Amino acid sequence: MQITSALPYEYDLPENPSHLALLMIGMQRGLMEPGGFGSLLGNDVTPVQAIVPTVKRLLDTFRSSQLPIFYVVEGHKPDLSDCPPSKQKRMQGSLNIGDQGPLGRVLVLGEPGTAIISELAPKPGEVVLAKPGKGAFFASGLEELLHEKGITHLVMAGITTEVGVQTTMREANDRGYECLLVEDATESYNPEFKQICLEMVRAQGGIVGWTATAEQVIQSLEAWKS
Repeated sequence: MQITSALPYEYDLPENPSHLALLMIGMQRGLMEPGGFGSLLGNDVTPVQAIVPTVKRLLDTFRSSQLPIFYVVEGHKPDLSDCPPSKQKRMQGSLNIGDQGPLGRVLVLGEPGTAIISELAPKPGEVVLAKPGKGAFFASGLEELLHEKGITHLVMAGITTEVGVQTTMREANDRGYECLLVEDATESYNPEFKQICLEMVRAQGGIVGWTATAEQVIQSLEAWKS
């Protein structure tokens, strides 16, 4: 089975459906709502909010297909022992990592800002992992879980395209995963950055992976499970 409309060419789905997983990156309140980490850096969160209905449709399709789903959120331990000083210095916003903000302590795990938005809240059995960096593989336990479950193919959604999503996709590619980024289920605070990233991912014959629209992925999965 293939997603024939993917770019730069067909994306082959694994023979065993359980080897395909959805990876949801950064769909947390602090990156998507006013008063969170994203807006404190001076960003307009409107573009990233706009993809929520599309991401929800994709998520619902994976759920109805009984395919594995993993969430990854960016956040740090309350004592910030896993936050490099260089990361704190670069924030340069009205509040720093660990400071008290409108959504609790900024980028601290367990605070409201690191919670996944209610529209996409995980259900029992869906794994939620914390990452202290930009990529989802560093110090998160993600790689071990993927190996344990036999995952070979990753469909990726989330924000932001040029930071957390692209970094994770490159990490996954280096580890041998077949990665597809869902074009309208990812977004940036700067839409032009998103477009550049999509082109980078599928350049040179898919040097990092594939892209396709949510509708293309959904139609293929529905045909696959039938």
